[in-house]
Amino acid sequence: MPIVQNIKTNFTAGEVSRRLLGRGDLRAYENGALTLRNLFIHPTGGVSRRSGMRFIDTVPGGGRLIDFEFNTEQTYLLVLTTGALRIYQDDTLVTTLSAPWNVSQISSLNWTQSADTLLIVHPDVPPKKLTRSGAGVWALTDWVFDTATSVNKIYQPMFKFADGAITVTPSGTTGSVTLTASSSVFLAGHANTRLRVGGKEVLITSVASGTVVQVTVIETLAGTTATKDWEEQSFSAVRGYPTSCAFHQDRLVIGGSRDLPNRLWMSKSGELWNFDLGEGLDDESIEFAILSDQVNAIRNVFSGRHLQVFTSGAEWQVTGDPLTPTTVQLNRQTRVGSVVDRSVPPVDVDGATIFVARNGQELREFIYTDVEAAYRSNDLALLAQHIIRDPIDQAFDKKNRLLHLVLADGGIATLTAYRAEQVAAWTLQETDGKALSVAAVGEVIYLLIERGGVYTVEAFDEALSMDSALAGSSTTPSLTWSGLGHLNGKTVTILADGVLRPSAVVSGGIVTLATPATSVQIGLPYTHVVEPLPPNALSNGGIVRTARLVEAVFRIESTAALRVDVGRGLRDVPLREVGGSLDTPPPEVSGDIRVRAFGWQQDGTKSLWRIEQSVPLPFTLLSVATNIKASE
Repeated sequence: MPIVQNIKTNFTAGEVSRRLLGRGDLRAYENGALTLRNLFIHPTGGVSRRSGMRFIDTVPGGGRLIDFEFNTEQTYLLVLTTGALRIYQDDTLVTTLSAPWNVSQISSLNWTQSADTLLIVHPDVPPKKLTRSGAGVWALTDWVFDTATSVNKIYQPMFKFADGAITVTPSGTTGSVTLTASSSVFLAGHANTRLRVGGKEVLITSVASGTVVQVTVIETLAGTTATKDWEEQSFSAVRGYPTSCAFHQDRLVIGGSRDLPNRLWMSKSGELWNFDLGEGLDDESIEFAILSDQVNAIRNVFSGRHLQVFTSGAEWQVTGDPLTPTTVQLNRQTRVGSVVDRSVPPVDVDGATIFVARNGQELREFIYTDVEAAYRSNDLALLAQHIIRDPIDQAFDKKNRLLHLVLADGGIATLTAYRAEQVAAWTLQETDGKALSVAAVGEVIYLLIERGGVYTVEAFDEALSMDSALAGSSTTPSLTWSGLGHLNGKTVTILADGVLRPSAVVSGGIVTLATPATSVQIGLPYTHVVEPLPPNALSNGGIVRTARLVEAVFRIESTAALRVDVGRGLRDVPLREVGGSLDTPPPEVSGDIRVRAFGWQQDGTKSLWRIEQSVPLPFTLLSVATNIKASE
């Protein structure tokens, strides 16, 4: 029975599905793991206990987080909840504005930003514009399209929703007149909307019936004969509002609306609120529908190398350099489709656009390839589909190269993405409660969390090893620490003066320590887990029926606690020197830790060792070398 030495040098394949247990021929088997929980994977291959979550504030209910970055020095977090928009700067509430969206509508919002203006759209709510003035004054207002200087004509998108054969007949050409349609087309909601009859604009003042409306003539009509040449404003309470928007090549791009889901509008070049089609000159607005052999309801538009359009059934490329009415071209690239029951805005990662697939089980990378001169949609979660369970939000941490994906069940799937080194590694973050939304504001990742009916805004913080946590200090040792009202009734972990103390229950926002301390970290515990894949039978020269771990050597860095199961249950591995005081902070150790083991493992689908601990102390694992005795 020979002894085989295996060295696991990295975890750059992340947590992989159990369906790979028979695929020892894949590189992902050597570099992957069976379980990686509450860890961040480094592009260099090691894993560390994830950052804790710093408590910021409580909010009234569920909602969504949006980043607003005017420049690197002026960044803001927007928290949308039912009827309210809260604006934070440096974790401090700046102001609260009234907002028109309820919690169910918030999940389907889309937005885009340019300088100090953020546009927010929902297909059932008039689109809004959030602006920040130089004096720090915020305002949430309706979109206002440009108006002709000579007359009160609004340069907004128009469309004939009625059948092409239906005519309207004006009773006059100026002033207040009636329009009579040849079939019933008008609804009560048409009041205060605009029509164009023969290219001339009128305003509906009242609706008498489905065929008759009273209008005020804005531009003198050509005559009083029946005409098929009429249309109404594309966005209204009757026809719905924009689904998505983006800025691209000095144009405002609107992608789809409730009643025109497959239509694209592009404003006049340099005039973001002018959608006048004019005579089709190079700088004038552009409008067209996406027509093909499958449903193409637009879910998102994204400005990248080209204008990218993500629909319910496919991904499209809009080209034109520059975009003009005569040069614009639309080409379908891939047939994946985007999620339709809510909005998950795509994000850019190193020039690739990351989007959630329609089936809710794939995260796709939409990337242009020079060889094919086209886009591809690569599945980033092919080896870890068990982790991707109905994503509802995403944000990219550029500093640490971590893409955080909030899942419908409240978990957070985290992808370490580094294309240059071919690293795409998944791990799963779990917390006491449910994550609802995530946003990257500058170098800070914010989360909206629901914990037992309490909704909190929190942020990943490398200085903390607990969730919903607060840190405090005092010039004199203190027994009681307050400010913890958001954790009332919760059993919290306490790190006092760098030493783990007995847990306590928060009451009235206060925690009482067993012994006084001058500095504390108090929050909710979480457990990190590292569990490797079973020994690779192929690398051991054949199928192994039974195996015994003789010794494992864990190479750690700046680690203060290690709890390992090598066949006899979880046990703490001593890292401090003999005689070290338990009342002083444990040292952070770097180097090789040898752990002897015994006991045969007859199930070839189970791991030979496992790290699992909830102690809120630093932990980083670089590699693991194992000596295994195998028997056929």
